[in-house]
Amino acid sequence: MSKTCTQYDIDRIVNTDHFDPYQLLGMHEIEVDGAKSVCVRAFLPDAREAFVFEVPDAKNGGKPVSKDNRYKMNKVDDRGFFEVIIKRTEVFKYNIEKFFYDNNSTNFYDSYAFPPILTDYDLHLFKEGNHHRIYDKLGAHYHEFEGIGGICFAVWAPNAKRVSVIGDFNMWDGRRHVMRVRQGVGVWEIFVPGLPMGSSYKFEIKSKQGSLIEKADPYAFASEVRPKTSSIVYDYNKYEWNDAEWIENRKKGNLAEGPMSVYEVHLGSWMRVPEDNNRFLTYRELAVRLTDYVKQMNYTHIELLPVAEHPFDGSWGYQVTGYFAPTSRFGTPNDFMYFVDYLHQNGIGIIVDWVPAHFPKDWHGFMRFDGTCLYEHEDPKKGEHMDWATLIFNFGRNEVKNFLISNAVFWFDKYHIDGLRVDAVASMLYLDYSRKVGEWIPNQYGGRENLEAIEFLKYLNTIVYQYFPGTVTIAEESTAWPAVSRPTYVGGLGFGMKWNMGWMNDTLKYFEKDPIYRRYHHNTLTFPLIYAFHENFVLVLSHDEIVHGKKSLLDKMPGDVWQKFANLRLLMGYMYAMPGKKLLFMGGEIGQWNEWNFNSSIDWHLLNYESHHKYSRYMADLNYLYKTEKSFHELDFSPEGFEWIDFSDSDRSVISFMRKAKNPDDALIFVFNFTPMVYMNYRVGVPWPGHYDELLNSDSGEYWGTNIGNFGGFQADNYPWQGKGYSMNLNIPPLGMVILKHRK
Repeated sequence: MSKTCTQYDIDRIVNTDHFDPYQLLGMHEIEVDGAKSVCVRAFLPDAREAFVFEVPDAKNGGKPVSKDNRYKMNKVDDRGFFEVIIKRTEVFKYNIEKFFYDNNSTNFYDSYAFPPILTDYDLHLFKEGNHHRIYDKLGAHYHEFEGIGGICFAVWAPNAKRVSVIGDFNMWDGRRHVMRVRQGVGVWEIFVPGLPMGSSYKFEIKSKQGSLIEKADPYAFASEVRPKTSSIVYDYNKYEWNDAEWIENRKKGNLAEGPMSVYEVHLGSWMRVPEDNNRFLTYRELAVRLTDYVKQMNYTHIELLPVAEHPFDGSWGYQVTGYFAPTSRFGTPNDFMYFVDYLHQNGIGIIVDWVPAHFPKDWHGFMRFDGTCLYEHEDPKKGEHMDWATLIFNFGRNEVKNFLISNAVFWFDKYHIDGLRVDAVASMLYLDYSRKVGEWIPNQYGGRENLEAIEFLKYLNTIVYQYFPGTVTIAEESTAWPAVSRPTYVGGLGFGMKWNMGWMNDTLKYFEKDPIYRRYHHNTLTFPLIYAFHENFVLVLSHDEIVHGKKSLLDKMPGDVWQKFANLRLLMGYMYAMPGKKLLFMGGEIGQWNEWNFNSSIDWHLLNYESHHKYSRYMADLNYLYKTEKSFHELDFSPEGFEWIDFSDSDRSVISFMRKAKNPDDALIFVFNFTPMVYMNYRVGVPWPGHYDELLNSDSGEYWGTNIGNFGGFQADNYPWQGKGYSMNLNIPPLGMVILKHRK
């Protein structure tokens, strides 16, 4: 029997029922027969015998310690509880040597010899939801205590009875490294000396009911490759960045007035290596190939479907279990940093899809994390998405809000990304989203608005723009919620931009119609201009529109093969001409016939065909013109940047308008023909006399068109028309777009 603790104490340690094992384990000052001594206790279930060694201390200059200072520990319980009483007047630095039953031995520093890791101030900020960089504290971090290196683990589990860190280093035995709880906050922590980077780990949690749960670290910075689910100790501070010039220019830039042509990419299916078992490209391979391609196609940004760790490929990344870990499918966190860095050095911005609305029910993840509904709501009327079979974050809980806010900050801070596209915002805003009567709980005022989520989104955007000037947050919001992309100080949600889902749906419905019927749906083209400047819109033709059962963009178009390509060129031209930034999902730029399949790459072989090759050239030229002509983008979010010339010719399905820039000389004129008819000598009003250059004709033979155009330009007549002082008789190609610019 131990001389310093009871059998009850030992039983609680052995059975991991002691709420604070630091009270017993480690080194403690005691009194024996009235004299000061120290006692060292350790629970070593695999040890035959154990010894305590005094080690050099920095306080005494690191002088060698006498071999006499080796103290044999008594095995006071056959289950592995050891203890030794040493006649010393003060505690000292020590390690333990334990001998296994096969006579092998190992030396290690005792985790229970080290003080608390987190400061009271850290914990205070976390509890009130304002520790914006809590990822520097929670999770697994390298640390040194008086020259002894190791890993600090910390996790929030306020309703747990006990939490242990487990891994290969302790044979996944939850009895070995039981963590210290910080009372009043529910954060558990432990320092494991000598643990190397790359170690796999999880947290073993004993619930109040006594059941054992193994969970991945919510703040893990790396994870095992699926289907494995352990977290990996990783140091995200080792990468040396080379994008300082990009970051500095980003701060000075103005995204609202600059070009923003976004190529939306799913990394797992953009390009694969068929000769190597159809494997994924790595982050480093993607960096070079994707950058070269994006530059060739003249895009300004890429947007990645979620790259945070997710267990199921078929979720496309939208069911996240590792919010702080770039998915291990394509490499390490440093590899992803290289990817971002390489893009920036080549002048390409990167936006990442982010999913704060919900999370999956995978048992190693957030669901009932400590045996209770910690990250989610208890009531499924508030806590579950029935459509997606996922769980909703509890945005009203400070620690959950802190988790998500710090995660957003993390991607900008540690991975230098330029923007977050926030997924499923509509599902966050409404308590009755996709729910029937009786399946939702009204807010405190009886309304359907999710007040906690609204405040969270406002806070999110305030923090991001405060810390990272020149970046952008973009809302995927599919309803008419007002002021999504307006500042919080005027009552908005604070996003920089918003996806224009209405434009996407209406425009695709129009283009899917046979041109003979388009005259009856002419208002579909003109209606978006009624609300075009209510928000800072991004016009999108995204992945959601070309998944199974919806057809590819090319296949949606009516007519024979030639007409399908002509319609697709017209659709792209129409999107680029309208006010708003642009986004196109991969494959749309080469005219892919097949719907998107996340299990295979884009059909790159199509570029061997003239029709697809020339269409790809058209997209590259359209992007180049968009980047270089200010009227395409400078006044995107201002009604002063758009002026109708004629929107009333529904009989011939023709529209014309002007896009303007701050300098009137930069104005462009767009004329569209949405039928396969050729209109010769079609009169269009223009504001100035003189010559107008034809900058782009979607019907050019270079783009697999019929070459009906205006011989590179036209001279305006001194003939008022359509409210303009001058006009031109143009040749309007079939299913074509013509762009003109006044020559000064």
